Parts: sequence; C-alpha cells; structure tokens
Amino acid sequence: MSSPAAPSRTRGSRRHDLDHFLLRGRDTDVALVEGTTSLTYGALRSAVEVRAGQLLAQPAHDEPGPLLLEMAPHLPSVVTYLAALALHRPVLLVEPGESAAERRDEIMQRWAGPVHTHPDLALLLSTSGSTGSPKLVRLSRDNVLSNASAIADYLDLRPTDRGVTTLPLHYCYGLSVLHSHLAAGASVVLTDLSVADACFWDLAAGTGVTGLAGVPYTYELLEASGFADRDLPSLRYLTQAGGRMDPARVRSVAQLGQCRGFDLFVMYGQTEATARMAYLPPSLAATRPEAVGVAVPGGSLRIADPDRDGVGELVYAGPNVMMGYAVTTEDLARGAELTELRTGDRARLAPDGLVEIVGRSDRMAKVFGLRLDLDRLEQELASLDPGLRLVARGDVLHVFHTRHRVGERARRHLQRLTGLSASCVRAHRLDELPRTASGKVDDALLRRHLEESALHDLDATSPAEPPTPEGLRRLYATVLGRPDAGPDDSFVTLGGDSLCFVELSTRLGSVLGQLPREWPTMSVTELAGASRTSRWSRRWSAPLEIGVVLRALAILIVVITHVDLVLIPGGAHLLLAVAGYHLARFTLPTPGRGARTRRILTAVAAVAVPSSLWIGACALVTGDYRWTTAFYLNGARSYRAEGGLRWTLDWQFWFLEAIVWGFLAIAVLLAVPAVDRWHRARPFTVAAAVVAATTALRYASVGVQGEGVERYAVPSVLFVLALGWAAAEARTTWQRLAVLAASYAGLYGYFGDRQRELIVVGSVALLLWLRPVRLPTVLARPVQAVATASLWIYLTHWQVYPELEAAGRPLLAIGASLVVGVLAHALYQRVEPVVRARLRATGPSRVAPRRGRAEHPTAPRRPAG
Repeated sequence: MSSPAAPSRTRGSRRHDLDHFLLRGRDTDVALVEGTTSLTYGALRSAVEVRAGQLLAQPAHDEPGPLLLEMAPHLPSVVTYLAALALHRPVLLVEPGESAAERRDEIMQRWAGPVHTHPDLALLLSTSGSTGSPKLVRLSRDNVLSNASAIADYLDLRPTDRGVTTLPLHYCYGLSVLHSHLAAGASVVLTDLSVADACFWDLAAGTGVTGLAGVPYTYELLEASGFADRDLPSLRYLTQAGGRMDPARVRSVAQLGQCRGFDLFVMYGQTEATARMAYLPPSLAATRPEAVGVAVPGGSLRIADPDRDGVGELVYAGPNVMMGYAVTTEDLARGAELTELRTGDRARLAPDGLVEIVGRSDRMAKVFGLRLDLDRLEQELASLDPGLRLVARGDVLHVFHTRHRVGERARRHLQRLTGLSASCVRAHRLDELPRTASGKVDDALLRRHLEESALHDLDATSPAEPPTPEGLRRLYATVLGRPDAGPDDSFVTLGGDSLCFVELSTRLGSVLGQLPREWPTMSVTELAGASRTSRWSRRWSAPLEIGVVLRALAILIVVITHVDLVLIPGGAHLLLAVAGYHLARFTLPTPGRGARTRRILTAVAAVAVPSSLWIGACALVTGDYRWTTAFYLNGARSYRAEGGLRWTLDWQFWFLEAIVWGFLAIAVLLAVPAVDRWHRARPFTVAAAVVAATTALRYASVGVQGEGVERYAVPSVLFVLALGWAAAEARTTWQRLAVLAASYAGLYGYFGDRQRELIVVGSVALLLWLRPVRLPTVLARPVQAVATASLWIYLTHWQVYPELEAAGRPLLAIGASLVVGVLAHALYQRVEPVVRARLRATGPSRVAPRRGRAEHPTAPRRPAG
C-alpha cells in the first residue's frame, strides 16, 4: 500500500516541465502536420502556453480532477492534451465521435468532477479492451517519459523522422507514436484516414512519412490494398503491436522490407506498461517471427513459476510500469503501488535469449470440468482459418470462423483435441470478426452475439410484440452476420447486399407492419418508431418491398412465357429495372467513393460469379454455349464474328450480360471524383442524366423499333437499368412524372409490341409510387423464396423446362423450374461465402482497425435532387 498522496501542486504554467517532458525539438523544426498546416516546435510551445492559460481561466474547484478529453487526431486535441500535462493535470482520454457518446457519458458520470489526484498522476487510459472492465490504468509522468524515450531509443528516432496517426490516439499504442516522436524532436502527421484509403498514401508520400504503426489487422489491410507495390521512398520502418501477428506474415513483411529498404519492428506491450515492454530487433524478424524479442531499454523480463517446459507467466519490470489500477475516484489519489507487472501471458525464454509468448492465462476455460487453453487450441486450428476465434460459454465451446466449410471440420478437430462430445462444440460463420479499437477480436461482442442468438433463435422480435430498438438491432445482427450492429447503424452502413435484402426486408415488414421507403438508410432506432400496423395485422400478414414482389413476379413471367403457357413478354426487362432500383437504394448510398465502388463490384460478383460457373458447366456438359457467354462477351463476339446479331442459345443470358456491364459502367462513372461529388449533392439529377444518355444510346443502336436480338444487346437495354436507378432516386411528384415520361419515351416502339412496353412502363410506375405490398403470411413466404432465388431460377430453367414442355406438362415445367432454382440457390449459399472472402482479399476491407463504431456512421440523408 502506498503512503498518502502529497498535496496537489499549485495550478500554474509548467512550460519548463513540458520541455523536459515531451517537446524536445528545436524551435524551427516541424512538430505536427495536419492538412496544409505545419506547427514548428516553437509554435507548438506557444500554442500550448495559450491553451494552458485557457484551462487555468476556466472556473474550477481547488481540486479540478482529471480532464476528460476526446483525443482525436487533430491539432486542438493534441494541444489541449499537452497543455494539461504542462499544468500537471491528469488527462482521461476517451474515444471521439458520436458513436462513442454513450461510453463517454458513462465515463464522465463515473470519473469526472472535483476529486483529489496524486501529483505524479499524468494519464488515465481505459484497459477494457474486449472484456468490458470499467477500471482505468493510472500512468505517471515518469511512466510516459521513460517509455517514450525507450521507444525512441530502439527505433533510433531522429528529428528527420515523421510518423503518422494510423491508430487512434486514445489507444495507448497510437498515443505512444505521438509521445516517442515528440520526445525525439521528430514530427507527426495527424490524420484520421485509414491505410485502406487511397488518399492516405497520397498524404504519406506528400508529407514524407518515415514510419507506420499497425496492429495485426492493419497488416491484413496493407496486404489486401497492394502495399507491396506502393512507392514510398521515405519509409524507414514499420512497427507492429496490439496482438500476435501470424509468423508467416511477419516473415513476409520483413523480407519485403529487406528488398524495399525499411525495417520491421515487432513489439509487445500492454496499457499497464504505458505501451511497450519488448521488441524484436529487425534483423531477426525474418528468422524468428514467432518471438516477441527482448525487453525495451531500461526494462527487464522474467518467467515466473516456470513448468518443466520452461513455460510460466511473463513478468516485466521497468520505469514504465503503471502506478496501478483505478476502480473508484478515491484511487486517483493513490501513489505508485507496483514495481513489476504480471502480464497474464504465458511465455518461455528460448535458448537464443528471445522471449516467446505461448498463450494467455485468462484464455483458459473450463467446459464440463476440462481445463482448455483456448490460445493453444486456436493455434492447432490455424491451418483451417488463421482468423478463427474460440469462445467458451457455459459448457459449450463455440468456434467463430470466416471461411467457408471450416465450421464442421473445426468442430470435429476440436472434439478430437479436447474429448468433448459433439453437443459441446458449436461453429458459427461470420463475414468478419468484430474488433476493438486496437484491432483485437472483440470477445465481448461475440459472447453477446451468442446470448442473443440463443435467446431469439435468429428471430429477434415476435411479430405479435411491438418492435424495440434492441430487438431490431438483434435482427440486423443475426440476419447480416454483424454482431457489432448498433442502434445507430443502418442496412447500408452495415454493408447489406442483395443476398440478405429480401430476407431482412421481409422480417422487418413482419415486425414493423409498414416499411418506410428510406428504410435501407434509416437507423435501427429510427425504424423502431416506424410501426403503424396493428398487432393482429403483423401476426397474419407481412408487407413485402415492391421491388421484392416485382422480382418474384418478373421471374414467374419469364418462366411462364418460356413454357408457352401464357405469353406475357417483358419479364426479363422488368428484372433489369428492378436490379437498377435495388442498386440505387442500398448500394449507391454507401459513404465514401472507394467503399461504394467495392460494394458495386461485390454486387457484380454476386451475379457474375455463380452465372459464369453455371454457364461454363453447361457449356462443358452440353456444348450449347460458347466460352464467351460465360464471360459476358456474347454480344461483342456476335457483332465481330457474324457481321450482325442473330439468335443463338447464347442469347438466353443477355439479361445477365446487361447487368454485369451496366453495373461496371456505373462503378466507373461514379468513381470519377467530379461525378461522385455531383451524385452526392444531386443524386436524382445524375440518375436522370444517365437515363437521357442511355436512351439516346438506345435510339442510336436500334432506331425507333428494334429488330430481333438487337433489343437484347447491351447498348440498347442499358436505359432500362437506368430507369430503375432513377425510380429509386425520385422523391417529388415532378421527378416521378419525369421518370415515367422517360420510360415511355425510351420504350416507345422498342419491342414493336405495345403489351410488352406497357408491362415495363407499368412496372416502373409501381416502383415510383407504391409502398410495400401487404400479403398474407402464408403467401409472403413463397414470394420471398422465389424472389431470393430469382437468379438461379433464371439460370437453371433453361435446362429444366424444355423436356417437360415437350411432354405436354407446362404446369409441371413451371413448378419444376421454380423448385430447382430455389434448391440451386440454397446450395450455392453454402459456397458463396468463399467467393465473397476471396473478393475481399483482392481489395481493401471495409472494416479498418476499429475506432469504436466510427467506421460505420449512419448514412446521411441525401437531398431529393
């Protein structure tokens, strides 16, 4: 127990303290860079003096307590932080942004306000990570200074070095980058850009960044975004901490550095040690990637209570060991209580003197009396999925994975390793594992996901009960596979796509009674207040999005017409309009030009990949199709090879060719910065312009009336896709009338068949004006199933109906086409996650190292146009 705290120091300017503490650069050297603003050390000292005076002038008690500071990567936050340190006022750093408001309020109620603090106390950081613990880490001025100096020492930081805030500053690793560079007289670029953003690399190159810091997930993003091919001649070193990185990736990055002229420092630390406790010298990164290395300068490591294999708890001693934890405000007055830190990590000392971490003591679990080392088990399963995560809950061991067909293999392997029965091991596949601000897997969210899934069995709200924000949040979490879904998230910000749109819209309709037109961009909280239908109505009927109903109707029209039961032409063109409508509703509103482009490409892949696989397989087995059809080049090949367009079996898939090339054209168009800005400001105007351009292209391609297969060529049908886009963007009556007029103008004489033209025009009108259609529950389910499987029904019906039609069984042909398509869709759903995972691997992920929930802001409402 420490002795009673000394009285607080007199509140006043401590510029000399600050010079000694952090600001060690020469007055003329640059200290901080943000945008076009550069602050020299001299200017920064002056700014800190001014801010310190402002803090002193604020009304306060004699014991003002810790300063609660939203630590954003911007100059005002950094200057305020340094000013508080100069005044010897402890700073409690919290996450910035609206998404963290609830957590900040909780911290403010618990910690802010007049309270006596120890004179050595400088910094308070949360160590909740993925455990949800409310305690704070108490760090002294000596803790911060000694660790900053140690890091600057082994990184050999110089005044010419320039770091960048690739990690949040309220997180100890990100803050250590700021500390160590200022302590070395170097400079730091302040930005909230992610390494997944192309403009981040323009900034890094333009400002001459020499060092990048990252957690393991950062390096996954670097690899996915083509870091190996980037030209950054100023780069001198990379650092990695925040969790164990796969040794193969460590080796790969180290070898890349040897070729490109930068060093990789693999580091180990905890908030309780201010930041760093050990580092692996760069010369050993390629040969000893599994080790965390040696103690930082001024520190020491030892293995406590080793077993016969030399494995025990890793203990660190050094001047950067925290003063202790704070659980109540009274703890803020306590002095230093620790001389060494028991890390909770199990480690061994290798013969070459390097420390190797082999597991975490708090990753031990008991399932049916068996003591299980979850870290060791994860390592055993790493060959199946390196990102796999084990969570024990009660007497069940749960394995979360992101790769297809891993779950069952992982379950069987775990049974063999542990001796548990099959009922005690369960697998769950998620698109991505939720992560904390430090990039570590968020076990708390995974446990919450388990509780909600078990409690609600994927049905988050009973149709008979009024909807609540928490009930809808659980529904989003389970249907979209996003356990991190929050009340401020929407379908768009959570990355929803056409694969889950039908299911989620149907379930929401059964809960809310009436789906608002803008529900994809509305937050969960906003939707919870949108229910206006009686409990009885919600129980016995369900509203379906008009796009869902039209999709089911269109594919039914296609099959009925091809079977020759009743001639109702225009079904495929209707599907094309619905495709444009859905693209505009829940893909184009995606925040960020790069993120939106990736979402459109994902939508393309959702159509193109299964279609190519099916068409290619049919071409090999039956020989009915040419290879160009599987690559959506049938129209181009027909023009070139045959001197014109004539019907062949390859034209059966003209609709898919139009979607693929149409979506790609939209992605390219909106990737242009000027067009992107125009679209963000006036979405309807851009859609209307595209309608005008594609309609002109339609007339230029086929004239007033198309002949034969000309009506199915990509240049002549793109205007139908554009009409669906414009219908989704129309908000006012005049805009709707304009789209309806444009649809009539584009379709006039197009088919030479007034019935088909009116079917498509009428469908556009329905997209423009009708709200969701309420159907009896018994009918809503099959309509949903047919709509969801419409792509596979379209693909497979060509091989299903001909024989049955020839045998004089048209109704059976229709039924068989629908059933086979639905079954094919269900089968592909088991394969599709692999495709999506591989697509994510070819481009930056939409989830950067998480700065709380700031990566998923609620989509802003867009103007009407």
